[in-house]
Amino acid sequence: MARLGVWAWVGKRKRLLPAFLLLFAVVIDLGTPRTVSAAALYAAAVLSAAPLLSQRGTIVTGACALLADWAMFRYFGYRRDPVEISELAMVAAVTVLAAFLNRLLYHQREQLESVRDIAAAVQRAVLPSPPGVIGSLHFAAYYEAAQTDAQIGGDLYAVVDSPYGVRCMIGDVRGKGMDAVRSVAVGVGTFREAALEEPSLAGLVERLERAVALEAEQSGHLIELEGFVTGVLAEFRDSGTKVQLLNRGHPAPLLLDGDTASYLELSEPGLPLGLAALVSSPEHVDTLPFPQGAALLLYTDGLSESRDAAGLFYDPLTRLRGRRFTDPDVLLRTVVADVHRHTGGRRTDDMALLAITRPHHTT
Repeated sequence: MARLGVWAWVGKRKRLLPAFLLLFAVVIDLGTPRTVSAAALYAAAVLSAAPLLSQRGTIVTGACALLADWAMFRYFGYRRDPVEISELAMVAAVTVLAAFLNRLLYHQREQLESVRDIAAAVQRAVLPSPPGVIGSLHFAAYYEAAQTDAQIGGDLYAVVDSPYGVRCMIGDVRGKGMDAVRSVAVGVGTFREAALEEPSLAGLVERLERAVALEAEQSGHLIELEGFVTGVLAEFRDSGTKVQLLNRGHPAPLLLDGDTASYLELSEPGLPLGLAALVSSPEHVDTLPFPQGAALLLYTDGLSESRDAAGLFYDPLTRLRGRRFTDPDVLLRTVVADVHRHTGGRRTDDMALLAITRPHHTT
């Protein structure tokens, strides 16, 4: 952590690097014999300005390097010596190159920002933020892609206020790249449509099963090897006092109730979506109480399989036991900060979190 603190300090002051190199070059020139030249440091100062400063700042840095180098030649008594002319010409050429590189990097940053904006728009379209409040239930979601600059990956979540109750889903597509993103879009779209039409969770999961199998077939995947989706479906009825759960090969949700915490391991969990052809048993739905003051955390294995430096998995149950959360946003902020401390900031998988709370009524 100390190393990270040093690099953070350096990162905040990186724009001072060209000036520091110029100053260091002058000190070297003044403190060494006239046969020793700091020309490499003058060039390094100008080149370091290209990615750190504006084009004007880069050109000013080059002009300062030329002026400082010329002043050192005058200080040591050079007068139009071939060495002086050659070194000044080199610094001038490096300045022109740095200005060109600065403009090139500027256009690349503009393109990267455009791509990031598009990725953020895709995420908002595919994974919109859930409603903050539906009836007595409060919701919050969080998504973190494994790739630092990515906005979306292979995890999904959705919340729908349907005629049959408030329905939620969290899932994890087994796949990589754009194929996984396409599967996420199919899964979320199918869930949001079927949640409004299917009267039971069993019927809803059958619609999802068909959609996942069709997507895997059309994309050319072997379903048994890659094109499947793990997921948990939850349905809240009776004003949110009870929750129906259906688990298809996904990590068990975590229930936080007062000072207690427990994984909601279902009596008959099923295989992941896309593997229904391997079994013929009917869907099994468990109904469990969801009391006032409780919080439910749905998550993908990007959370539970996060490791620390020693390889120890993150266990949300032991880390959150004894803590009370009435605000889902506070719960998610706590979990995210805690898992980042656990891993030291490393990312190895996408992570999606969906928090549902049922706070006590206040008057």
